[in-house]
Parts: sequence; structure tokens; C-alpha cells
Amino acid sequence: MRKTFAMVAACALFAGTAAAQTTVSTDDFVKKVAIRDMFEIQSSQLIAPKADADTKPFAERMVKDHTKTTNELKMLVQSGKVKTQLPTALDAEHQRMLDDLKKLSGKELDTRYDEIQKKAHQEAVDLFTKYSQGGDNPDLKQWAAKTLPHLKEHLAMAQKLK
Repeated sequence: MRKTFAMVAACALFAGTAAAQTTVSTDDFVKKVAIRDMFEIQSSQLIAPKADADTKPFAERMVKDHTKTTNELKMLVQSGKVKTQLPTALDAEHQRMLDDLKKLSGKELDTRYDEIQKKAHQEAVDLFTKYSQGGDNPDLKQWAAKTLPHLKEHLAMAQKLK
């Protein structure tokens, strides 16, 4: 009996620790979203004019949709509902990815862009899911929940890219 109780207690402690590790702070969430939106816009603007038939409409849609989410996030911060600073430039990781894309052309560029989009949108869905369920700012949490279906749609579209 004691052994069972000890195992249950250990599992509960581990589960609590795991849940705490999946919580995203408001500052981290805003920073990640803003940087990812900047990257989505810049990488999609880069590829759209030279993309193949299935990637071009996707890239154009990413520019439109991520410009919209960028503006919505800016409004939340500017209104004072979210108290944090928005980054004004890409972080080193996203700048490197953008620079790497700029060196490619043709099928190689399309393929790499498509791969990045699949991964980026899976990460975005995970991030928005975590924040919408456990975020500490009610307005931002509501916005994350409202935006999540669009990101899931983007992920489904990215997964269909050839």
C-alpha cells in the first residue's frame, strides 16, 4: 500500500512539474509570436514571386494572414491589455533561416520553404494551444484561442505542399 501511494505521489509530482514546464509566459509568447510573424511575412514575400504553382498561393496567404495577426498583436500591446515589448527584428535563428532561403533558388528554394512552413506551423499550433489553455493574460489567451483555428488551417495547407 505504501509503495502504491509513493508511486502515485511521484507520478503526481512529475505531472505537476511537466505541466509547469509547458506553461508559456506572456512575454515569451508575445516575443515568439511577433518574431514568427515577421519571419512568415519576410520569407513568404521572398518566395511568392518565384514560387511554384502550389507554393505561390500559400505564400501570398501567409503574408496576408500573418500581417493581420501582427496588427492584432500590436493593438493588444498598444492598448495596454498586454504589458510587454514587441521585438522589432528577427532573432538570430530566424534571421539565419531567412538568409539561407535567400541563397536558394528554383525547386531547392520551394522545397526548403515548404519544409520550414510545415515545422513552423506545427510549432505555432503547439505554442498557441499551450497559451490558450494556460496563459496568464486573459485578453491574450482569448486572442490565442481565436487565432488557433487559422493556424491549424495553415498547418493543414503546409502539409499539402509538394
